[in-house]
Amino acid sequence: MWNTVLLENKEGIAILKINRPKALNALNAEVMSDLQDCLTKIAADAFIDVVIITGEGDRSFVAGADIGQMQPLNAEEGAAWGRLGQKVMTMIENLPQPVIAAVNGFALGGGNEMAIACDMRIASEKAKFGQPEVGLGITPGFGGTQRLPRLIGPGRARYLLYTAEIIDAQKALEFGLVDMVVAPEALMETAMGVAKKMQKAGKFAVQQTKQCALRGVEAPLTTALEFEAQAFGLCFSTEAQKTNMQNFLNKNKK
Repeated sequence: MWNTVLLENKEGIAILKINRPKALNALNAEVMSDLQDCLTKIAADAFIDVVIITGEGDRSFVAGADIGQMQPLNAEEGAAWGRLGQKVMTMIENLPQPVIAAVNGFALGGGNEMAIACDMRIASEKAKFGQPEVGLGITPGFGGTQRLPRLIGPGRARYLLYTAEIIDAQKALEFGLVDMVVAPEALMETAMGVAKKMQKAGKFAVQQTKQCALRGVEAPLTTALEFEAQAFGLCFSTEAQKTNMQNFLNKNKK
């Protein structure tokens, strides 16, 4: 269906792969177009419960935006390219389903920005992370200056943003940039295991919890608590709530 993106649905768990392994899965205009179509399809698919994003091959998650495509851009074109990248990352962030980044190698620049747009990050021991843009004479443009401080705190984020340093998976874990580090051969199995836990927990409740977390983080606490109250109430209109609570009560009676 797409040249640069692969999508597979494994019993309600969608695996989305960036498929430019010879270019270390770098993001160019074709990838961005394919991603928009693919993400739109995922968002509308009621049979997808969880999404795992990874890169094709064993070397790179996404090594960044395609520098060859960016180099000749002027200021206006550069701003348009940045806005397109921001749009795609926001589409990932706003998917109704929870999204796991399975980081199998380089996650640099736009790749790191893609990973931090996901709900959580599981990294291979071989993964590398960073925002090297200032070393190329540009700023991060796909949301890195905004999402990274919100994820790991302003001090550590500014260190990575200002120095262009590339860090390994263990350092990323210490920084709070990733949630788990596993052996390369265990990466997808671990990501699938986490995804299955989410499936078992209940689709509607997980999606409502995601929306509360997304909408509430930038809102005043009183407003965020109202988001939570509304989502909490909506759950009581579902069959899953009735069934799961009754099963819990029946189990405790035994």
